[in-house]
Amino acid sequence: MILRLVNLSLLVLFPVAWTAPLLRAGLLPFFGGSEITVLSGLAELWQVDPALAALVALFALFAPYAKTLSLMGVQFGWLTARAMPVVKVMGRLAMADIFLIALYILAAKGVGVGYVETAWGLWLFTGCVLTSLAVTYLTPLRN
Repeated sequence: MILRLVNLSLLVLFPVAWTAPLLRAGLLPFFGGSEITVLSGLAELWQVDPALAALVALFALFAPYAKTLSLMGVQFGWLTARAMPVVKVMGRLAMADIFLIALYILAAKGVGVGYVETAWGLWLFTGCVLTSLAVTYLTPLRN
């Protein structure tokens, strides 16, 4: 029951994490000295490299959410335990670090021109990803 509630909470917390400030950048040519969120980072990345932005969106937004929904299906009995390997593969695809690496590539282009510091959204986003991993491995297999 608790795992179900935690998993359901991720359906709300992931979108909050996408809009929460991950980084604060100042005096960089990108981002205009403002707070950077997952969504604003994707928007900036889209202007520089749309293909990479689409790939990052797939791995940082859609895969984690699809994994959470699939795991919910297993937890509530809508999907059988045979779906768990697929859920785990989606979890592997949901590599948030790909987004962070792409974001750091953009930030690195401005090295020597400004600064980057972490914000609370980075902790929230990281917590969501780690919680999602934990819930997946702690969910008992039935059926």
